[in-house]
Amino acid sequence: PKIRVFTAALKPSDTPVEELLGIVENWSVASSQSIGGPSFTYMSAVCWLYGRMIHEALGGRPIGLIATSWGGTAIELWMPPPALKDCGISSNEAVPLQSYGQSSETLSLNYSNLFNAMIYPFTRMVVYGAIWYQGEANAGYHTDKYACAFSKMIQYWRQTWNQRTGGLTDPTFPFGFVQLSTFTNITTQVGLFPIIRPIIRWHQTFDVGYVPNSVVPKVFMAVALDLRDDPNNIHPRTKHDVGYRLSRAGLAVAYNQQVEFQGPIVSSVSLASTSQTVNVTYSGVENIELRNPNGFEVCCQGAKCSDDTLWVPAVVSSKNGLTITLTVASQCVALQLFGLRYLWRETPCLFKDAAIYSYTDSNLPSPPFIKYF
Repeated sequence: PKIRVFTAALKPSDTPVEELLGIVENWSVASSQSIGGPSFTYMSAVCWLYGRMIHEALGGRPIGLIATSWGGTAIELWMPPPALKDCGISSNEAVPLQSYGQSSETLSLNYSNLFNAMIYPFTRMVVYGAIWYQGEANAGYHTDKYACAFSKMIQYWRQTWNQRTGGLTDPTFPFGFVQLSTFTNITTQVGLFPIIRPIIRWHQTFDVGYVPNSVVPKVFMAVALDLRDDPNNIHPRTKHDVGYRLSRAGLAVAYNQQVEFQGPIVSSVSLASTSQTVNVTYSGVENIELRNPNGFEVCCQGAKCSDDTLWVPAVVSSKNGLTITLTVASQCVALQLFGLRYLWRETPCLFKDAAIYSYTDSNLPSPPFIKYF
């Protein structure tokens, strides 16, 4: 009951507006009715679970949660014009989209339309931080610009909020996100062209592979690509896992709590001179849990590594502390290795069955990774 929730309506605008154009749920005390309501349009499950877990971890601190979101939308719709300009994206393009949860009508919105109507009205309100669950609509649309778009959107949101609240909102307020989940049960495909998810996951970390990092400060994430358990749905049903992973990261990054919050991070990769084995060493955790030996691939075909069929398996053959050893497939032995990647598939593993997790928190997987030598 110390949590209050609010949900904005799905309304676009061609220009920034000071007042919301519609409200689905006005400020309400958290309850089974106000969270679940008669339909999913009342409150985001991930927003609610994240907020509730933060609230409980901080000893019952009162908290307000605002859900302002539109399913299946591209990031360009949520970016202010200066962010679009910084990334070389024309500001007058239109995006077709389904109006999820309201009707089957297909709309066409211009870039910045949802920032104008569903973000800008909130920027006079002092906020502590934001969480973001998006990326699917960009998996085949302006994919190459996503790292720039995401970083610039965060930058201008923070700047706008700070300016419009007279400096009361932190100019680097914490920003969390859920890394892109899966689309299909088929574990062998890198992507269903043009919907290529692995590279979007990488771009969501600003091409570093993990957050927080030095590109954009105070950003945190939840990995979700190992949570597929439903053959008929894009999103993980296990929202508690998503909320848990995101809230652990939020506690650490946004609230400076001393909690474990991310899976093992690759710190170094070394190649044997024969190209027969590769050693991968992790950091960020006390120890690693090796759940299965699969998920790693190498490429020994030089510039042709852009062809996904030329990546071959490299199976984990041993583990020693924070280091694992990969045995390279025979077709690459004695050849120069050009790249290594991990979980670089549309749906890379079965439910909670990726190869590498934290030993001390088994619900924290190592994120997907790619490296060119």
